[in-house]
Parts: sequence; structure tokens; C-alpha cells
Amino acid sequence: MLEKNGIADGFSYRISFNELAITRSTLSSLMGYKPGTLPEPLPEMIDEAISLAADYCDINGGLIIKDKLRFNKDAHILSVDGVAFNLQTIVYNQLKKAEKIAVFACTAGPAISDLSKKLLAEGDLTTGYIMDIIGSAVVETAMDRIQIRLSSRMTALGLNISNRYSPGYCDWDVSEQHKLFSLLSDHFCGIELSDVALMYPIKSVSGFIGIGGNIRYHDYPCNHCKRHNCLYRDRNQKGL
Repeated sequence: MLEKNGIADGFSYRISFNELAITRSTLSSLMGYKPGTLPEPLPEMIDEAISLAADYCDINGGLIIKDKLRFNKDAHILSVDGVAFNLQTIVYNQLKKAEKIAVFACTAGPAISDLSKKLLAEGDLTTGYIMDIIGSAVVETAMDRIQIRLSSRMTALGLNISNRYSPGYCDWDVSEQHKLFSLLSDHFCGIELSDVALMYPIKSVSGFIGIGGNIRYHDYPCNHCKRHNCLYRDRNQKGL
């Protein structure tokens, strides 16, 4: 079951693996296979990995809503609570009409990545790879659920939400992750940040969601982005 805990100007959730309904179809798509093309013995291996993964996920996510915003349209800078973010053109244009910003973070927990590394080190490359894909699917699907709940809350207030955007995507420099985490409490949802702006647990996401009466949810503007190995490009093209 999904559990909710109130936090200042936001909320946090603990989510069960089974609630996410991760399927063989979901994983085969993320692995690059079209429907009906998954070769043997991958179907059985994926099903076994999904059954095993439930014991290796500790899913925790949430967000804090900030309303002290300042926009610099010439420099594409958004300041949140006095912290200036150089969002670059794509993200800035998607958030420039925001009245509030939801600062989010979500993690699948450390154990799923540790299991993937262990399997790879032992030479079980296929299962290790599948577990890595499961970790990615878990954290993104969990964040989808949290975003849906945010949308429901904001709709009740007559407000809309944007897509979610993360440092490292759409030309937004990953180093600004440090600024983003300065807006969250220490160890928010159990996530820590390294000196080089990498999150631990590895299977974690963070970023901004815009909120406002004139904000709109759009397809990710992948045709304007130079990053071809982006998860959001993959999700957009597959209609996820």
C-alpha cells in the first residue's frame, strides 16, 4: 500500500513494489524490443527477475512546493527561494509561467542496484542487466504515481502542472543538482548527493515540476534536444 507522510508545504510517499505493476512488457520496451520480438529465454528471465525484485526495492519519494520565484527571461534563470538555477532554454520555456515549483526526489532504494552489481560481478550479465532496467523502471513509475497525485491536488485548486524536469536533461547542467538539494531537507527520502552531483541510491530521480494556472503539460520537446540517450526521449517516443 502507498503510505503518505505530511512534510512542510508538500508530501512524501512510501510505495510498494507490487503497486507499481511493473510488467514484462514494460521492461522489454525499455530494453529496446518491439512487442512480440522478445527472444527466448528472456521472457522467463524477466518474469523471475520481477518476482525477485520486490524484495530488493525500498521506494520512497516526495516533493516540497515553493512559491518564492523570480524569472530572468534573458538569461533563462529561475530563482527559487533565492537560489538561482540556470535552466537553459528548453526547461526555462516550459516553466516560465509557473506560479509555484514542486521540488521532487524519488528513489528505488540501494538494494536493487547492489543486486545488479553483484550479478554482473558474478558473470550473470543478462540478469544483472535486467535488474538494472527494473531499478530504472521502478523509480520512474513511482515518480509517475507521485506526479499524478500532485496533479490531482492542484486540479482541486484550479491549477495545472508541467512535465517534470531534472538536472542533466534538456541542457540543464547536472551540477545544479547541488542547488536543488539545498531546497530539500537533509537526506530527503533517504537520498544523498556526492561531490560530483551523483545521487545515492543510484536509482533515484530529482527535479522540478511547474505549477500554475497557465502551466501546461506537453510532450517532451525531444526534437530540440541534443541528448539521444535520454530516458524521457524514450518514454515520449513510446507514448509512456
